[in-house]
Amino acid sequence: MRDGEHVSVLLEESVAALAIRAGGVYVDGTFGRGGHARAILDRLGPAGRLVGIDRDPDSERAAQALPDSRFTFHRAWFSEISDVLSALRIDRVDGVLLDLGVSSPQIDDAERGFSFRADGPLDMRMDPTRGETAAAFLARADARELSEVIRDYGEERFAQSVARAIVAARAVAPVVRTRQLAAIVAQALGSRPRGDRHQDPATRTFQALRIYVNGELAELALTLPRIVPLLRTGGRLAVISFHSLEDRIVKRFLASASQPYGGDPRLARLPIAAAALPGAPLALVGRSVRPGAAEIAANPRARSATLRVAERTSHPIPPGFTAARQG
Repeated sequence: MRDGEHVSVLLEESVAALAIRAGGVYVDGTFGRGGHARAILDRLGPAGRLVGIDRDPDSERAAQALPDSRFTFHRAWFSEISDVLSALRIDRVDGVLLDLGVSSPQIDDAERGFSFRADGPLDMRMDPTRGETAAAFLARADARELSEVIRDYGEERFAQSVARAIVAARAVAPVVRTRQLAAIVAQALGSRPRGDRHQDPATRTFQALRIYVNGELAELALTLPRIVPLLRTGGRLAVISFHSLEDRIVKRFLASASQPYGGDPRLARLPIAAAALPGAPLALVGRSVRPGAAEIAANPRARSATLRVAERTSHPIPPGFTAARQG
């Protein structure tokens, strides 16, 4: 489904994975421009309900264009899902969808600073009212911190070279524009071999800064265990990730929470029969799903997407389960 210039990735697969009940209650934790939300509403009956959550003010404006009495939108971080549902007096839901990708309008709006394809201010915040901009981080971080962020969040092999180039460049002039940073990175990397010859040299650095500025991995690790107690028995959690760092968190969390020891590694090491261990709060649903060739051809940004799904069991939540797990 196309929503403006945005194409929702794995739309049919993710909505089908929720196994939507006509009268159920669902949460789209990453509303974006509403592509998944509209597909969910199409499958809900008159008594169904959908709650949309997103921290981006542009998403809030997009939600206002969705006049449906079954739909409610809250501008919030998805880690605040418990507070949002509590404010709506909703105790349990039948499904939660998280699409962790950056929407095409965010990328294509030069003023948001997410992309080097057009010149704009180095902001990169999904919620421009909170937190530090990418430019502010580049101005204050020393070479070591820059290198660690670019290496850990961008998986950039030449992070030290990029970090040193940024430090040298900012000694001449502040690094505050997207194309300015892209040029610095390109000069630092030169003709060094890349794993993907078609990838711009600045891609990994921009990914790293975006993840860092928005606290994306910590937010994800905090949110996943908070969702599980909100699911009714049989309720589904569906997560679409777009790079290995976030997919690793999702994969490890779901694998851990679907073990008979309830995801508590301390119990796994004890000499206790598996049948006597606490039941798993989640059960995996099928294997991971990737976009098909047709979807990738129509939307190249979908090529790295991975969908993982789990279902809430009837077993109780183990003590300490909702603590954040970085995986």
